[in-house]
Parts: sequence; structure tokens; C-alpha cells
Amino acid sequence: MAGLIADPFRAARLVLHLRQEGVTDDGVLRAMETIDRAAFIDDPELTNLAFENAMVPIPCGQIIPRPVTTGQLIQALDLEKGNESRVLLIGAGSGYTAALLAQLAADVFAVERFNTLTGAIRRLILDLELSNLAVRCGDGLLGWPERGPYDRILLAGAVEDIPDALLGQLGKGGLLVAPVAAPDGQVLMRLHENGERERLGFGHALPLLREGPTQAL
Repeated sequence: MAGLIADPFRAARLVLHLRQEGVTDDGVLRAMETIDRAAFIDDPELTNLAFENAMVPIPCGQIIPRPVTTGQLIQALDLEKGNESRVLLIGAGSGYTAALLAQLAADVFAVERFNTLTGAIRRLILDLELSNLAVRCGDGLLGWPERGPYDRILLAGAVEDIPDALLGQLGKGGLLVAPVAAPDGQVLMRLHENGERERLGFGHALPLLREGPTQAL
């Protein structure tokens, strides 16, 4: 399968670094050890950053977050091995986070507002043979209600407020994880379907997710 990490040494080094930074979930680590981040970097001159703890720019002014950021976001979803969860991802970007989630969940539905990125992800879905991943172009802050309800919802970018439209798409016992802008920086919030809220440690800053029409570029 295309997109798999071919260098065991670099994969092991990445996992070691992730563990040191607090990403300890075995399922998340296996996924990040399996899927090659370089496959999601469109600029050949930047592929050397795939195994570094660095953000990588992608088209449409977007980024691939640092691996530790991605790992912590996915870990917060609390997906168990062999999980039959249905996951909604808001802000698919390069498709890297979606591909990782596809290793951990039964079905993944991703929403991306840029047509250019959506098309690239669809091509990667074929290359990586990810039959349990679907992507649509649209306003992610409205979710994908036709495919809900979801066991888990992940916002891959920050918001100032968590939209009620997304909370309404959580199934019974579901969780929503989102970086939320706060006066002291971004905090990672985990919201339970029953209304319980948790504030998790998060030392990162992600671009804001913005609502509005889809974009060609």
C-alpha cells in the first residue's frame, strides 16, 4: 500500500519523540508509525520535514500540524483498539489526520472547506486504499448531519465557540474534542454528549476554523 512508512528507524524515532511529549496511546502510536506523513506533503522540497516535529505548509494557506499536536488531538478522542466508532473530522487539511483516524475507527467522515484539498484527499484515499474514509467539501462547522450521529467528533483547528450544530450530531455517549481560543491561549476541550466538559492540557496553537462558503483555492 502506498503511503506506508518504509524506514523503520525513522518511524521508531518518531514514536519515541511522541512518547516523550505525552502521546502514549498504543493505537495512536501504531497509526503514526504506519502512515507516512510525507505522502501528504505536496512539495517535494518539504518532505524532509515529514519525520521532524514541525508544521508543514500545504496549499490554500493551510498547514499540517506538528506530529505531537496531531497525536495529542487524536489521543484525546479515547478511541479503543478494535473500536467500531464513527468519527467526524472537521478541517481535513492534507488528509493526514483523517488517514490516521481511519486506522483507529470503523468509519471516518471528513469535511474540508477548500475544493483543492478535498480533491487531493480523495486521490489519497484511493492510493492508501482507505475504504472506511469519506470526505466532502463544505463548511465544517455545520458538520455532516446526513452521516451522523457520531461517536467521536474532532476539530482539527481552533474555534472561539463550539457550534451547537456539531454537538447536535453526537450520538449517545459520544465525545467531541476541540481546541478552543481562550485569553491565556488555546485550550483543548473534551465535551461529552451528556453535557460534561473537560479541559485537557494543550501547549499548541492551531489556526482558527472559519465558517463560510467553500473555496476553490
